[in-house]
Amino acid sequence: MGSLAGGLSTPFSNGFAAPGPLAGKIKIAVKYQMIHDAKMSVLEKFRMLKEVGFDGTELMVNDKADTNEIVKAIDKTGLPVHGVINSANPDIISAVKLAQQLGGDSVLVVTKEDSKLSYDENFKYWQQLLRVALPLAEKSGVKLCMENVRATFLKTGEEMASFVDSFDSPVVRAYYDTGNTITWTEQSAEHWARILGKRIYKLDIKDRGHPEFGDSKLKREGALGTDGGEVNWVKVREELVGSSFSGWATAEVAGGGRKRLAGIAVWMRDVLGLE
Repeated sequence: MGSLAGGLSTPFSNGFAAPGPLAGKIKIAVKYQMIHDAKMSVLEKFRMLKEVGFDGTELMVNDKADTNEIVKAIDKTGLPVHGVINSANPDIISAVKLAQQLGGDSVLVVTKEDSKLSYDENFKYWQQLLRVALPLAEKSGVKLCMENVRATFLKTGEEMASFVDSFDSPVVRAYYDTGNTITWTEQSAEHWARILGKRIYKLDIKDRGHPEFGDSKLKREGALGTDGGEVNWVKVREELVGSSFSGWATAEVAGGGRKRLAGIAVWMRDVLGLE
């Protein structure tokens, strides 16, 4: 069981007596906007993330941080920005260029549903948007990763897998969010992991119903998770191991200062069985 900075222990046990099979295969990160300390410079924030145990961070395309300052912080600390978050912004090309500039290898894309359109119309609309950016993405090696969120028209793991496969391109992949699967679908987190399989390029880590890394008041009745949460991490890990996953896992929970972020790093390593 991990311990937080300052001697606080997490209530979480990963189920392993020793590091699990994902150890050495996953790097952990945090969303840059989760750093809640306005007095810290960009460089200080990067140094702090490294000191509390993160391997990298991920930046939103509309983040207020100065891009040049971000690049300098990367150079001085060696802590990478592994990708950028474009969400439902239709300008995917600019996001690919930003990822290139920062040295990242992915763009998180939300295929937002237009309720006025049919499923097939939404499908074709987002296919067209992605295909505009596909040549640059393929040339640069930046992956375009679809995330399973409430706002998407891809409501099941099967639908997301079909959409990714429709491009027949190695750069169109899935950004698998462990918590979102439970928040708005009837499919379990492990089901999404199983269906998406080798399509998964990166992970977003959260557990909506967890008392510390979610909100227990939001826990769905009947959800059988781990230590008070909703995600069954043992089963999720099994699916990730089965698909030979390796890559980045980024926390997407309530942020805070140094102590809170240190605790998030410990929790991530616990649930993923990294130590």
